[in-house]
Amino acid sequence: MRLYRLTASFPREELYGLTTQLRRSSSSIPANLAEGCGRNGDAEFARSCSIAAGSASELEYHLLLAKDLELMKLQEDEELVQRTTEVKRMLAAFLQKLSAEC
Repeated sequence: MRLYRLTASFPREELYGLTTQLRRSSSSIPANLAEGCGRNGDAEFARSCSIAAGSASELEYHLLLAKDLELMKLQEDEELVQRTTEVKRMLAAFLQKLSAEC
């Protein structure tokens, strides 16, 4: 939710660019996890987790780009990057656990 509120203040010319990319990549993370939960077996769930991790990496890049373009305050950027990094760590640990079970 925080990302949606933050991107609402982005310039209008970014509406179909960076705003959309940030929102899409951030919402793809939980959406892929939810989809994986609906699949059969750990292998398919692991694949969905891997896709979610890719979306988290994409989000991380878009946050860096928004920072470079000075669309966010430093404090906002640091917090969102920190949260994204934590999500990536959790997904990596979870994927490792799933891989050990497969």
